[in-house]
Amino acid sequence: MTTSFKLPIAPVLVLAGLLALSPLAQGRAPLALDDVFDLELAGDPRPSPDGERIVFERIWMDRQSDRARSMLWIMDADGSDLEPLTSRDRSVSSPRWSPDGTRLAYTSGGQIFVRWMDSGREVRLADLPRGASNLIWSPDGRWLAFVMHTPEADGLPVQLPGRPQGADWAPDPIYIDRLFYRADGAGYVDAGWRHVYLLPAEGGSPSQLTEGPYHHGDLSWSPDGQALLLTANRSGNAEREPQISDIYRLDLATRELERLNMERGPHARPRLSPDGRSLAWLGFEDRKLSYQANRLYVRELDGGEIRNLTEDLDRGIDDFAWDPDGRSLLIAYDHEGRGLLARQRLNGRREVLTDTLGGMSYGRPYSGGDFSVGASGLIAFTHLSSERPAEVAVLERNRVRVLTELNRDFLADHELGEVEEFWYESSVDGRRLQGWIIHPPGFDPSQRWPLILEIHGGPHTTYGPGFAMELQLMAARGYVVLYTNPRGSTSYGEDFANLIHHDYPSEDYNDLIDGVDAVIERGYVDPEQLYVTGGSGGGVLTAWIVGQTDRFRAAVSVKPVINWYSFVLSADAYAYFTEYWFPGPPWEHQEHYMARSPISLVGNVTTPTMLMTGEADYRTPISETEQYYQALKLRGIDTAMVRIPEAPHAIYRRPSNLMAKVAYILYWFEEHAGEDTGSEDQG
Repeated sequence: MTTSFKLPIAPVLVLAGLLALSPLAQGRAPLALDDVFDLELAGDPRPSPDGERIVFERIWMDRQSDRARSMLWIMDADGSDLEPLTSRDRSVSSPRWSPDGTRLAYTSGGQIFVRWMDSGREVRLADLPRGASNLIWSPDGRWLAFVMHTPEADGLPVQLPGRPQGADWAPDPIYIDRLFYRADGAGYVDAGWRHVYLLPAEGGSPSQLTEGPYHHGDLSWSPDGQALLLTANRSGNAEREPQISDIYRLDLATRELERLNMERGPHARPRLSPDGRSLAWLGFEDRKLSYQANRLYVRELDGGEIRNLTEDLDRGIDDFAWDPDGRSLLIAYDHEGRGLLARQRLNGRREVLTDTLGGMSYGRPYSGGDFSVGASGLIAFTHLSSERPAEVAVLERNRVRVLTELNRDFLADHELGEVEEFWYESSVDGRRLQGWIIHPPGFDPSQRWPLILEIHGGPHTTYGPGFAMELQLMAARGYVVLYTNPRGSTSYGEDFANLIHHDYPSEDYNDLIDGVDAVIERGYVDPEQLYVTGGSGGGVLTAWIVGQTDRFRAAVSVKPVINWYSFVLSADAYAYFTEYWFPGPPWEHQEHYMARSPISLVGNVTTPTMLMTGEADYRTPISETEQYYQALKLRGIDTAMVRIPEAPHAIYRRPSNLMAKVAYILYWFEEHAGEDTGSEDQG
């Protein structure tokens, strides 16, 4: 169903300004809203086993369907002979080479396909009732294992009598008795569990390997092909233990499960070394902190001790892979806003290979990237840049070589705002804090410019020097855009992230204001033209800021939490939030919840404040937005509510919704701007 999303008359004037050439830009045109449809990015690069070719996802924005879609492309390992493997007719993802490199498996519409690389022949292997994920080849290339949601056979507990044949009665009531019953982006979920399946590589019927009321995932094969490693919480209390998972060895001959870890705590992504003698995995000791960083563990299966290889690093490990020689591992983690790839030796030594992993978040400058290691040792990854979304790169003798230029035409026609990194000092405790400034095209430091403070969500995430379409669109309109990593952000260590444990928001407010003041001290920002916005955790802090200060001329709080009490009882991950973000349930800690809720400060607000949330958002439900809107209306504060039809928490999933988000933010700021915007400095 297509949703019509019309702008009122006033914002159209702003759009006209955005779409027109800015007098500040010289030569190339500044960004316009619908340029989002011209973006492309690379994802999931996979070297062939012989290291001669690389296949990857080429993600593009479809104007007709208003969605991001992906094709598979292939090229030689030096970047030459780039060509498509699949067409634009359907979205294809998750390419996986067979061990001998003769075939390629991938998914489309949740179905599994295999392509024979010599002939180009493609076959759908089975007619799956649900979407497949975690696709992985057996070492001998004869089987594909995957995970699939398996619904429970349940009926309604009540059957209404007296319905005439063919009668048009109301739909049956929906009966829910599960703790986890809906998820943001998926809606109300069917009762059931994720189970492991095995499918012959030449096609046939999939066999279900696991059973019971347990979720399974994180698959890997043993080198001999006789077993699968997987993760699951089979305690019988999984829904109330959202962080806990164990590692199991599934014997394919007997279907018996053997738990490999004895200690309690989250365990993820188990992978055996190429010789099958050592097991590596990610995990941490669960201390019920709001942020807990993954460590990389290794243990020899013949009874060796567990070794934590990254305890000294104090950074969360996002992913890892064994080197083909089995003597080291490749690890990915964030450090000071950047994505790093490093070689981790089993003796504890570590060598950083690159700090340019990332580029997958094109809307806002979040971290996150893909990498993989081929059997030949070739390392392919998505490359980070502030000037464009992810491209495919390889590491050759520890040197980075970028192979693709998917956005070459886009960059040739558009002028972007320059991104500058800077550090400043916290007024609370003297900590060094990191931020970035996007200067508008045509920036002249002798002029005074309006400033937008844009705040990241999470709150335990990190911004960095990546391409950010939303923020670049703001800069194209003539704003200096500031974004920072206040306390609570990741990539600076576990202690820094947990400065807001059971105390959010708190001094992160001061960190943000300190960043604004540090930029004002440079002399080119008009202190009377300050604006603030942010999404999710950034929406929380936006609402918190306007309850603390009237320095900002206008604010837009996107998908915020306004009342922590109501939030934890309506969000999708409520079992997690009450356990890890708070000292207990809200009815036992009412004062604690309310003291950190922006609704408690609504009586102080004088700043014109717009609210924006997706109507299908189950992470920060729109009822939070409605509370704040109605409270501001009752107080007579200038406010508006923008509801994005059918949108989940990730508003940007539909490119037109990303456009609308930025357009409404800029409309609100323009509506409340003073006449001195962009005026020349006379003093």
